[in-house]
Amino acid sequence: MVSYSPQHSVPSREQALHALYEAAELEHCLMCTYLYAAFSLKTSVDEGLTAAQVEIVTRWKRSILQVAMEEMGHLMSVWNITVALGGAPRVGRVNFPLDPGYLPAGVVVKLAPFNMATLQHFIYLERPADSTEPDGEGFEPERHFVRGVGAPRITPMGLDYDTVGAFYQTLANGLRRLAEMHGEQGAMCGNPALQLSSEDVSLPGAKRVICLKTALAAFEAIITQGEGAQHNAENSHYQRFSAIRTEYQTVLAADPTFRPAFPAATNPVLRRPPRPEGRVWLEDPDAIATVDLANSAYGLMQRLLAYTYSVPANDPDKMLSLDLAIGLMRALTPLAERAARLPAGPSNPECHAGVTFITLRDPSPLPPGASAHRFFRERFQQLVEAAERLCVSGDPRTVVAASILSKLSQNAEQGFDLSTPWPGTSAKPVALTVVATPTTPASVQDGIETVEGEKLTLLYEARRCIHARFCVTGAPDVFLANVQGPWLYPDAMDVERLVDIAHACPSGAIQYRRRDGRPDEPPPPVNLAAMREAGPYAFRGDLRLNGTSIGFRATLCRCGASKNKPFCDGSHHDAGFTASGEPPTGPSTEALAVRDGPLQIDPQRDGPLRVRGNLELISGTGRMVARVTSAYLCRCGQSQNKPFCDGSHAKVGFTADGA
Repeated sequence: MVSYSPQHSVPSREQALHALYEAAELEHCLMCTYLYAAFSLKTSVDEGLTAAQVEIVTRWKRSILQVAMEEMGHLMSVWNITVALGGAPRVGRVNFPLDPGYLPAGVVVKLAPFNMATLQHFIYLERPADSTEPDGEGFEPERHFVRGVGAPRITPMGLDYDTVGAFYQTLANGLRRLAEMHGEQGAMCGNPALQLSSEDVSLPGAKRVICLKTALAAFEAIITQGEGAQHNAENSHYQRFSAIRTEYQTVLAADPTFRPAFPAATNPVLRRPPRPEGRVWLEDPDAIATVDLANSAYGLMQRLLAYTYSVPANDPDKMLSLDLAIGLMRALTPLAERAARLPAGPSNPECHAGVTFITLRDPSPLPPGASAHRFFRERFQQLVEAAERLCVSGDPRTVVAASILSKLSQNAEQGFDLSTPWPGTSAKPVALTVVATPTTPASVQDGIETVEGEKLTLLYEARRCIHARFCVTGAPDVFLANVQGPWLYPDAMDVERLVDIAHACPSGAIQYRRRDGRPDEPPPPVNLAAMREAGPYAFRGDLRLNGTSIGFRATLCRCGASKNKPFCDGSHHDAGFTASGEPPTGPSTEALAVRDGPLQIDPQRDGPLRVRGNLELISGTGRMVARVTSAYLCRCGQSQNKPFCDGSHAKVGFTADGA
């Protein structure tokens, strides 16, 4: 007979990873359920709401999506802890509906449209440890069972817990014991360069886990912000869902016919299941095509996230794959909203379709290198082609998704080099073919006016001009102000002086190409971003906007009012925007080892400017404010920590296109 001593109950690294995989799957499932409910919400009076109700429901949707984003932050915390223990993150999960036993009996997760029962279920999942909140109607467990066993096992097995917070407390205790057993350095032996941090992504959980203290802090942050806190923490998920319930009850009392969401199916599937009893499967052709594309985007997002964690921080693939994954989530959103507005099909006439969040059978990371690059490029192209076919319907949400996917595919084509060698091998020399570029005739194309001179070609892009007037005051014979017809005369002054005038243009509206054999404008030796008083950011550097080169000068909106975002269009004057051009010098002023190089600027959808690269932030008078290699800069105009983002864009409902 086998006997166990107390030492056998000490958790192994295998058991710890097993529990973290369940935590990752749980956070992943919660995020999907919150997104599904948010996607089902109505958005206009054309969908049966009054104008006042549209405003209320829009606020609810924004709050639920913010909670879903924070769940993504929790998931990233779990992934970072997993990597710290020497494991690979669990990016996948089991498809909906979950079989009994996959999670404890009292933790039910399923895709359901927004209604009072679903909202009550969310409150129940996020309830404090001592709460008596009941679960929502229809979310009762299919059967009651116990997963735990009385005796210790070396085989990893599921745990029982009443709240998610209790689960994380158990994980934290196990991690402490693992550190006691192996020493902190032995326990936290993973490569921190594989993790994601706040320099990479603007999520609350994006902090590297480098020791036991940071791991426990990550667990505590998840509990406090979200599920199962010991008390009703301010602005917790429980509190936010409860506030929605209170307002929901008030609106219902005033209008009993109020229906804030479409009747999307509960746990829909893309095809008729072998056991169809009580299930909803999609039959409507438009719904099938829409959900098929949404699921494919979701699957590729998983592949890219897994790949992100397989390459170190200094590998450009890491940021590219992360950016593309985030972009796919933005493409999925309009597709999922479209699905919730389409019928499921004749077998289930009482409900609508819904994105099914089908996960890949195995989203393990692809081997880094050219083969992964080829896979991603091919898959993006397939998604673009499917989106183009779907656009035949003319549905505006589909058109938005197709546009996002097209841009992402272009970024993948530009960023994923097929000649990249496998790790440990040498790259073969690549023959370069020089293609002669024909001289551009005088014309206006894509908003850029081009005029040929003897020694240079002068280019002017009106939509980027902020009327700084360096051109018309410094070279009035070249740039004729307030005239009808031709106004650009590049041969009217010395070419070297004209080049200096072009370099003074802060917006990059004026650019040139030399025709006399002299070099074109070089990138500046130091990347700079100056803050103009009550005005835009003035960037100078080798600027890449969403992966595309835009020259070496640009003025980008920071008031939030520009109609030509991300560029400034002078709207800060009309909007009465106020912001100092002389913010105080911050603590991050240590000299950068390199001061030039590519400067990547990625406007985040409805959020800040994400800037990566060597950058010196300076005041309008040139005083040093901060030196950074990665930063999120406010562009909603509302941050209390300008120039840096403090999350105010979410509170004020700022809207703007992103990467």
